[in-house]
Amino acid sequence: MTVNILVLRALGLGDLLTAVPALRGLRRGYPDAHITLATPDHLRPLVEQIGSVDRLLPVNGLEARIPRCDRVDIAVNLHGAGPQSTRLLADTRPRELITHAHPDLPGVAGPEWQADLHETRKWTRLLEWADMPADPTDLHLNRPHTSGRHDGVIVVHVGAAAAARRWPESGFAEVVANLACSAEVVLTGNEAERPSALAVANAAGLPDEQVLAGRQDLTELVGLIASARLVICGDTGVAHLATAYQTSSVVLFGPTPPSLWGPPSSPRHRVLWSGTTGDPHGDTTFPGLAAIRPEQVLAAVDDLNREVLHA
Repeated sequence: MTVNILVLRALGLGDLLTAVPALRGLRRGYPDAHITLATPDHLRPLVEQIGSVDRLLPVNGLEARIPRCDRVDIAVNLHGAGPQSTRLLADTRPRELITHAHPDLPGVAGPEWQADLHETRKWTRLLEWADMPADPTDLHLNRPHTSGRHDGVIVVHVGAAAAARRWPESGFAEVVANLACSAEVVLTGNEAERPSALAVANAAGLPDEQVLAGRQDLTELVGLIASARLVICGDTGVAHLATAYQTSSVVLFGPTPPSLWGPPSSPRHRVLWSGTTGDPHGDTTFPGLAAIRPEQVLAAVDDLNREVLHA
C-alpha cells in the first residue's frame, strides 16, 4: 500500500524555498510515497520544480482546518514550532507525526525547537531526528525556459513583506542611477509596491517601462530572476529565488540577521548587514537596515563584477 505523507508549509515564497532541502530529504526517505504539500496555491509553479511533491493542497496560513484529503499515514510539520500547526496536523489523524516538541503538547515527541538555527537547518534537523538525512545546501532548482526578453539584466527588487525590511527608496534610487549608466536595470515588486518602484525609477531617471513591479505573475518573476545577471534586494523571497537559480545577488539584511535567513556561503552572493537586530514585522524601516549606504551596495556589486560576473 502506498504511504501517504502530508506536509504543512502554509507560508510564503522564501519559506517554501528554504524548505526544499527538507522536502527532498523526505522524498529520499520515502521514494515511493505519495507526498502532498499543504501550501498557498500561488506557489504552484515553484512546487512543480522541486521534484519531491506529488500534489499541492491549497492552504494559506493557519486560520482554518486543513482541507479534507486522503488517508494520512505520516504528517510532517515544516510550518513552525507549534503548537497550532502541530494540532492542525494531528487533526488529520496520522499514523505518525513528525514535528518539534512543544510544552503545550506533552504527549507529542520531537526535537526541541532551536530558534538560533538557520531556517533551512531547522527543517533538515527535524528530518534527521526522524532518521532521514537531508542536506541543507540542496537548494537549487533547474532554470526554467525564458523568453529571453530580459536575459542578463540587473534586477532591483524594492519590496518586502514588512516595512521593517524595506530599504529606503532614496538608497535604491542612487544605486539604480549608478548601475543604469552601464547596464539594463529593471525594478520588481508586487502590485502594492509598484508606486514605490515608480518613485525609485523617477528619481533614478529610469523609464517607466523598466518598472515590472505589479506587472508579473510568479512564473514571469521566476524566469526573470533565473536569467538575470544580478539581483539586488532586501531580506525577502526574491533573495531565495536568486539562491535557487544560482543568480548572483547582493542582499541587504535587517532586522533579521543573515545567519537565520541568508544565502549559503558562495562567491555568487554578497550580504550586507549592520550587525543589529530588531522586530522583523515593524511598520517602519529598521534603523540598522537604513544605515546601509548606497556606496556599500555599489562596492558589493563591483566586488561581484571582479570575482564572478566578469570571470
